[in-house]
Amino acid sequence: MDNNLVLVYLSIFVILLAFTAVSVFREIFKTRKLENSLSKLKTKLTKEKGTAQEYYELASIYSEKKVFTQAIPLFQKAIKAAEEEGEENIAPVYNGLGYVYFAQEQYDLAIRQYKEALKLKPDYVVALNNLGHAYEKKKLSAQALQMYEEVLKFAPNNATAKRRAESLRRLVSA
Repeated sequence: MDNNLVLVYLSIFVILLAFTAVSVFREIFKTRKLENSLSKLKTKLTKEKGTAQEYYELASIYSEKKVFTQAIPLFQKAIKAAEEEGEENIAPVYNGLGYVYFAQEQYDLAIRQYKEALKLKPDYVVALNNLGHAYEKKKLSAQALQMYEEVLKFAPNNATAKRRAESLRRLVSA
């Protein structure tokens, strides 16, 4: 019996160790891929003018790394380049810029960017959710509820919008 118990504990330990190792390696590869993309894009964009997509990708990397001061001008360059290229699908760029402002607690600027994204793509669920969240942070519960209800029109199973709308309905009706 003692040998079986030791074998069970050892097996559990090996499984946990393997799971941890896989998780660590996944993070290492993810970080390495991100850093590789960062390096390539920085090198290219310092030598020549980039496309809207390249500026957006580099800004997104900085945003993911929480280096917001470097992300903002890149998102702005992406918008300018997209306008010059005649790019029509720039709503994600405005949304990304809004996210950066939101992360810095500049809610008015974030709201402005989310609204720009929604002008270009009114059914953009991510921007609607983000706008609702920004309104919540500004204590504008009625507007936030309106945004979450708009999300639910386009994506009825959106868990975030369902949860936040339910919470705000109680707050607004109280």
